[in-house]
Amino acid sequence: MIIEPRTRGFICLTSHPTGCEQNVINQIEYIKSKGKIDGAKKVLVIGASTGFGLASRITSAFGSDAATIGVFFDKPATEGRPGSPGYYNTAAFEKHAHKAGLYAKSINGDAFSNEIKEEVVNLIKEDLGQVDLVIYSLASPVRKHPNTGKRFKSVLKPIGEVFTNKTVDFHTGIVSEISINPAEGEDVENTVTVMGGEDWKMWMDALSKENLLAEGATTVAYSYIGPEVTKPVYRNGTIGAAKDHLEATAFTIAEDLKAINGNAYVSVNKALVTQASSAIPVIPLYISLLFKIMKENGTHEGCIEQIQRLYSERLFGGDLALDEKGRIRIDDLEMKEEVQAKIAELWKDATSENLAEIGDLKGYSDEFFNLFGFKVDGVDYDADVNEVVEIPSIK
Repeated sequence: MIIEPRTRGFICLTSHPTGCEQNVINQIEYIKSKGKIDGAKKVLVIGASTGFGLASRITSAFGSDAATIGVFFDKPATEGRPGSPGYYNTAAFEKHAHKAGLYAKSINGDAFSNEIKEEVVNLIKEDLGQVDLVIYSLASPVRKHPNTGKRFKSVLKPIGEVFTNKTVDFHTGIVSEISINPAEGEDVENTVTVMGGEDWKMWMDALSKENLLAEGATTVAYSYIGPEVTKPVYRNGTIGAAKDHLEATAFTIAEDLKAINGNAYVSVNKALVTQASSAIPVIPLYISLLFKIMKENGTHEGCIEQIQRLYSERLFGGDLALDEKGRIRIDDLEMKEEVQAKIAELWKDATSENLAEIGDLKGYSDEFFNLFGFKVDGVDYDADVNEVVEIPSIK
C-alpha cells in the first residue's frame, strides 16, 4: 500500500515501515561512526521502541556489542492498516542487530503488568543469565496497577493556579495563548502513580529476587527539568511531581543494589521532539526556539546523540558529573545560561508571523513526522510498501 501521514492534533495516526527502518539505520550508522564504548554487555531496555529507549538499545548494541532485550507496548500492522512506529522501529532494529551477529529479542506487552515482568525474567534466565544494565524509559499516559487492577490516568496540569502562556500549533505555525486549569482531586497522586518511580522499583525488585542482576549492575531512568518558561506546567506541575518521585526512587534502588555493588541513576535529558513532549502545551514553541539557537551554536542533539554522549562520557566514561541532587545532567548544553537568556528574549517577541524566522518550526515539524517514518531523507514515499512487517523474535 501507499502510506501517507494522517494526523490528529499531536498524534500521527499512520506510520511508514521503510521510513522507520531508515531512521533506525541512520541511528545505527551514527553510533558506529563514534567508535566503540566499553559499556555493558547484557542490557534490558524497558520502553525500547521509540525516543530515548530506542536510542539506548541502539547505543548498547552497536556501541558496545551488547545483547539486548527490549520491552514495549506497540501495535503490529494488519493488512491495510499500518502498525505503530515503535513496532516498525523494533522490527528494523532486530533485523540489523541479527545481521551484525548481535543477540536481540523483544517482548511486546504492558510493561506495568506482572505477566510481562515474569516473561522478561524467564527470558533473561533462559538466554542471558543476568543483565548488567537496565534502562527504564517508559512514557505512558495510563497505568493499570498490577496488584490492584485499578486504572490510573496521568494529567498535564499546573499545581495551585491556572497557567497561561504562549504555545504554537506546529502544523499551522499559529502562536496563541493557552490557559490550563490546575490539578484537582487525585490528579497529582494519579500522575505520580503512572509516571513516578514505583514501577521502576518493581522491575528492579523482580530482577533482584531472581538474582538476574550481575555484580556491579547499573540502572538508569530518564527525566527532564526544563527552563523557567515551562516550569509551572512541567517541573512544578503534575509531571514534575512524578519526576520528583522517580528521582527519589533512584536513591532507594541504589541502596538496594549496594549488596551487588550496583547503582541507580536518573539522567536528566534535553528537550526533544517525542510523542510525549508533543502533547505538552508550551513545549513545541520552546523546542522550536531552542532548536534554532542550538543549531546555530553547533550544539544541537537528537535522541541518539544524547544517549551516545550519556554512555561514552558519563556512564562508561569515568565521570558521571552528578549534580547537587545526584543526577546525571546531559541537558547541560540546553541549560547554558546564554542559551536560556536568548530563548527568554525571543519568547517575548514570538508571533505567528515571525516564528518561522526566529525559531525552527520546520525542524520541529520534520522531527515530529520523522518519529512516524515520514519526511525521512532517501525514502520514496510514492513506492508501494508492505505494511505487514514481522519482529523476528516475537512469535
